[in-house]
Amino acid sequence: MTLPQEIISILKNLEDSGFEAYAVGGCVRDLSLDKKPKDWDITTNAKPEQIQELFPEHFYENSFGTVTVKTEAEDPSLREIQITPYRVEGKYTDKRHPEEVEFVTKLEDDLSRRDFTVNAMAINKAGEIKDAFGGKEDLKNKLIRTVGKPEERFGEDALRILRAARFAAVLGFDINTATSRAMKENSEWLRAISKERIRDEFIKIINSENAYHGILLLEDLGLLEYITPELRQGINVGQNLHHIYTVWEHNLLALKYATEKNYSLEIRLASLFHDIGKPQTKNGDGKYSTFYGHDIVGAKITAKLMERLKFSKDITEKVVRLVRYHLFYYNVGEVTESSVRRLLVNVGPENIEDLIKVREADRIGSGRPKAVPYKLRHLKYLIDKVSNDPISAKMLKVNGQDIMKELGISPSPKIGLILSCLLAEVLDDPTKNKKEELIIRIHDLDKSTPEDLKNSLDKIQKAIEAEEKERMKKYYV
Repeated sequence: MTLPQEIISILKNLEDSGFEAYAVGGCVRDLSLDKKPKDWDITTNAKPEQIQELFPEHFYENSFGTVTVKTEAEDPSLREIQITPYRVEGKYTDKRHPEEVEFVTKLEDDLSRRDFTVNAMAINKAGEIKDAFGGKEDLKNKLIRTVGKPEERFGEDALRILRAARFAAVLGFDINTATSRAMKENSEWLRAISKERIRDEFIKIINSENAYHGILLLEDLGLLEYITPELRQGINVGQNLHHIYTVWEHNLLALKYATEKNYSLEIRLASLFHDIGKPQTKNGDGKYSTFYGHDIVGAKITAKLMERLKFSKDITEKVVRLVRYHLFYYNVGEVTESSVRRLLVNVGPENIEDLIKVREADRIGSGRPKAVPYKLRHLKYLIDKVSNDPISAKMLKVNGQDIMKELGISPSPKIGLILSCLLAEVLDDPTKNKKEELIIRIHDLDKSTPEDLKNSLDKIQKAIEAEEKERMKKYYV
């Protein structure tokens, strides 16, 4: 197992100065899984002041003894390396932070305080792994297990309960029986954790390839109610003749599709939350039940839960908008260009493609065979059509007022003919659409006969037909 040169150099510097030094934690786990580490941590028996002496390019602004050393690596993950002395931690009375930190001399003592066995391995510059708690075996068996007693590890930092679920989801691992039992029994400890920290773990699950199974795991372990209890209200809520799944199943299957398509975080969240308002708006039962206004109610619920979890304003506004307008109408022959323009205004042109992706997820999550049926392709065609300026004289850098001013004439059909002729020339060569050049052409065209000017209309009509033909080819096969 080969380490990056920057890490080898730091480890060597520490060892040459008489200290022990190892890369530790998640980077060793990732290396063992043949994955590229996102960041690197080093542990050593050197004290913070000794580390600072060895590495002049550093900063040290914490109470845990961690010194961040700067490198000149091209790889962003190697530009700042955190070096922390071997340490053990005191009591966690708030289930978040240790009351005190004590530096120790043995690597095994440091590894014993870590959360899970797969994160409690260390590697030296020669590539030799120190594994005191069976991390390698658990990686081989695809198992998440705490270091020592689960209750003690979770009691030190309750976020570890959620981290265990996140690692299982992201890595596709199972959770050790004793560990999962302790997670269920102590799930209420998550109430002591800040919403920001919970949100970050939730995002990592949603952004993973196994987001669908991750949400199911959160529910199975009794953790989802501490993150998005609103989502749970759809459990066992039947729908109507348009759906074969419950609201809960449908929302999760929509997320599954968005994940399989590798869509953005916002689309994944909107797909998961798009029908979150249905339980509150359900009227009747069986195949003729209705959910009128669930899009509006769902948008309000989504806004509140995302605000509670401290999502950024930009992400919240986008997801709420996608949820609010996910029910857009698109029946061929009934949807009009004006209704499409209203949709663009409501959603924002920059969000329309993402809205269609949420609708795709909605369809597949309903058990439909096609994500993009003919009706949706027709809508895309209309959106393209109304989003682009039509071929008209408005494209020109001059207008009728300019022609009347230059030629000293009053309003007349001739002005329209000159504009049409200019437009035909610009369609042939867009570089000619400059006010100075067009004014010169206005004077030239003033000498032409009406018949000559009318010939340009045929050219414009052919251009319009060609543009429409290309648009049709794009959306209709």
